Amino acid sequence: MIVTRPDIGFLRTDDDFILRFLRARKFDQAETFRLLAQYFQFRQQNLDMFQSFKVSFSLMDGFPGVLENPDQHGRKILILFASNWDQRPNENSFTDILRAILLSLEVLIENPELQINGFILIIDWSNFSFKQASKLTPNILKLAIEGLQDSFPARFGGIHFVNQPWYIHAMYTIIKPFLKDKTRKRIFLHGNNLNSLHQLIQPECLPSEFGGTLPPYDMGIWARTLLGPDYNDETEYTLTYDALHVRENCGGGGDKETMKR
Repeated sequence: MIVTRPDIGFLRTDDDFILRFLRARKFDQAETFRLLAQYFQFRQQNLDMFQSFKVSFSLMDGFPGVLENPDQHGRKILILFASNWDQRPNENSFTDILRAILLSLEVLIENPELQINGFILIIDWSNFSFKQASKLTPNILKLAIEGLQDSFPARFGGIHFVNQPWYIHAMYTIIKPFLKDKTRKRIFLHGNNLNSLHQLIQPECLPSEFGGTLPPYDMGIWARTLLGPDYNDETEYTLTYDALHVRENCGGGGDKETMKR
């Protein structure tokens, strides 16, 4: 199938790489190829998004947060505190955040267990203002849907909204037609009812912000894991990561040490 599409730059086709796409589509060959093609097409069609890869401020603000331990089904838990967006208006654009999320997923999806078990995403909308919500334009939301739902080999077992205001309900109504049926069935709007969240994710797996028994989440944990032990809140990092599979002449190259980090 790959050789029938010379118009797409398939920059990596080794078995380990293709296996994650097969697992994401339960070994349906046609669906797997569609996902693989869309993965590279998304990067080729959004080169400006990947050329400059400044992710440090997004990561230190918890975009995303990654819990150390999985949920009761072995799924990795990613968390987002939406109100932290826009606190650095010149540093944390939505594109920066989406880059940081995609980079984090690229690193996490190297783990075969996560290729099989998948991920859970929890978004806390507490204190997310109407002004902030007004910046979530249809084009921005479409970019996120294309990047995460249609173009990445990750299995999301659930997307959970908590403490969402009415205008987030309205936003969800706008994007709902663009979501696949399978995705829609896995989106849960809990409001401030954490009991319904705990029916799906055990409190023992969650930090106290979500009514769990774990300590409050440290925003810097994942940033330090990804950027290395020298990371600190005063230093800005520009990270280039070859596993994002963008052509080198479009900003995809980097030295080996940076790639490891």
